[in-house]
Amino acid sequence: MARLEWHRSVAFEAYQQERLAGSPPAQIFPNADAQIAAEKADEVQVRAFLGDQKILTVPGWMKHYRNLLLPAYLEPLEGFGVTDDLTGPARLNEDGTSYIQKPSTNLGYFQLSTARDPRPILVHEGVPGHYFQLCLGWHNDDPIRRHYYDSNANEGIGFYAEEMMLQAGYFDDNPHTRATIYNFMRLRALRVEVDVKLALGEFTLEQAANYLATTVPMDRRTALGEAAMFSSTPGQAISYQIGKLQIIGLLSDARLKEGKDFSMLKFNDFVWNNGNVPLSLQRWEMLGDASQVPAVTAAPGP
Repeated sequence: MARLEWHRSVAFEAYQQERLAGSPPAQIFPNADAQIAAEKADEVQVRAFLGDQKILTVPGWMKHYRNLLLPAYLEPLEGFGVTDDLTGPARLNEDGTSYIQKPSTNLGYFQLSTARDPRPILVHEGVPGHYFQLCLGWHNDDPIRRHYYDSNANEGIGFYAEEMMLQAGYFDDNPHTRATIYNFMRLRALRVEVDVKLALGEFTLEQAANYLATTVPMDRRTALGEAAMFSSTPGQAISYQIGKLQIIGLLSDARLKEGKDFSMLKFNDFVWNNGNVPLSLQRWEMLGDASQVPAVTAAPGP
């Protein structure tokens, strides 16, 4: 599974690098205010894109996902993934926040990507990714669907959102950003291998960090943070890949079953609104297919 995704992402990134030949390098924002303003505009733009392309319904009640400069008390977390303060069942009337560093070429892997273009992290962590999906999930009429959490569905949606927006043409204006999305795909594939080898004792933290740093590639601090997180949460890193593959499989089967009646908008709205629910149960409800649900053979009742 992960090896196939690895080959696919490396090949796509290679195609993109060929298209970038002779182009000037990606630029970073001159200051934090410029980056924050760009992300604010991008967040509005991506909502319009989702609606215009009939990809996903954007409810009028939903607040926004905003960038703010990282406060001093959170600075020790710099380099250890993204620093987000998203939402919760009692906070649906509040904006979600992603804290950024001042733009610099010395930033860690994820922060540097946002210093060049906020959108790759925006679509995964914000809209239409985690912030957007969690707001919808915690707004579900069913209390069980509001509060249940499944990492495969949650991280799968975030990962799926990146490639969904890529294929829909959202990143067509910036070839450097398309290359970033492909590099994110490389990371997610490698996370599966690192997760398993850490759990089996085949990698130490240092070995895992070195592997990520040289193979993604990424800065050493971020790589060490990734390795430390995966060692303490076995299986979580795999959920990105498994979840995305489950969603793509569900989409493919739904399209084949429904034919000309298939609606991408209807499909994505269902998955996003039920994004706290395991994808095997979503498949059962959507297609009447219980093949991925243990010990269940019949379609669910009314």
